[in-house]
Amino acid sequence: MGITLENVSYTYQAGTPFEGRALFDVNLEIIKKSYTAFIGHTGSGKSTIMQLLNGLNIPTLGSVSVDKHVITSTSNSKDIKQLRQKVGLVFQFPESQLFEETVLKDAAFGPQNFGISQEKAEQIAREKLTMVGISEELFEKNPFELSGGQMRRVAIAGILAMEPEILVLDEPTAGLDPKGRKELMTLFKNLHQFGLTIVLVTHLMDDVANYADFVHVLEKGKVVLSGTPKDVFQKVELLEEKQLGVPKITKLAYNLRKRGFLMEELPVTLAEFREGIVYG
Repeated sequence: MGITLENVSYTYQAGTPFEGRALFDVNLEIIKKSYTAFIGHTGSGKSTIMQLLNGLNIPTLGSVSVDKHVITSTSNSKDIKQLRQKVGLVFQFPESQLFEETVLKDAAFGPQNFGISQEKAEQIAREKLTMVGISEELFEKNPFELSGGQMRRVAIAGILAMEPEILVLDEPTAGLDPKGRKELMTLFKNLHQFGLTIVLVTHLMDDVANYADFVHVLEKGKVVLSGTPKDVFQKVELLEEKQLGVPKITKLAYNLRKRGFLMEELPVTLAEFREGIVYG
C-alpha cells in the first residue's frame, strides 16, 4: 500500500484572521514498503504532511491517497477512521498520550476502539509490548511509574497494536539518550524488514543515511528536492545553504575531496567510506 499526495495544499485556521498556509501544491509518492524520510526546518511543513497521512489533518486542496482510501477536503469521519487503521502515527513525544491505569490497558485501548474484543486486544497488546522490549512484569504497572524511554515504548506498542501497514514517525527519538535512540531506530528498522512502510521525520542526517531508502526535502511548504539519500547528500553546498547539513561522514569526505582526495561520489555511511578508502 503506497501513498500519493496530489496537488495538496493545507491552510491552518482557514477563513480566520489567523490563517496561515503550511503546504503549497505538494505532489509526491511514498512507495509501498519503503523507508522514506522527510527533512526540513521547523515550519517547513513536515509535521503537517505527517498528520495528513493519517487523517488528523485533511487537505484544504488536493487529495491524499492511501491504497483505496482517498482523503479530500470533503471526506467524512468514516473515511478518516478507516485510514487511521492503516496508518499509525507516532508523535514526537508519544508518551504524553498515555492515560490508562496499567501498561497493558493502555496498549490495548487502540484495537478496542476499533471494535476488537478486550480479550483479543490484550493478546495483541502483549505481543506488541514484548516486541518493543517491555517485559511482562511491567504489564500491570501504571505507565507513569516507568522511565521516560519505557513510557515511549509503551506508547509505540499501543500504536503497533492497531496493526497498521504504514508507520509514520514524527521525530520519534527526540529527547532520548544515544543508547535509547539507537534501540528505537533498530526497532523501526526491524519493523520495516517485517514489511511495514516507514515514514520518518528527523533532523538527524545520519539516521536518514543509515536507515532510509528515499528522502524528501521540504522548505516553506514545498518539496524542493527528492531522491535516494546517496543522491540527495551529494548536494552538500545546497543543503548547507539551507542549514540542513549532511551526514558526518559525508562532510568529512567532502572536506577531504576539497584537499585533493579523489572521490567520484561522496559516501553517506561509514561503510561506504571504508569501502572507498580500501578500494578507491
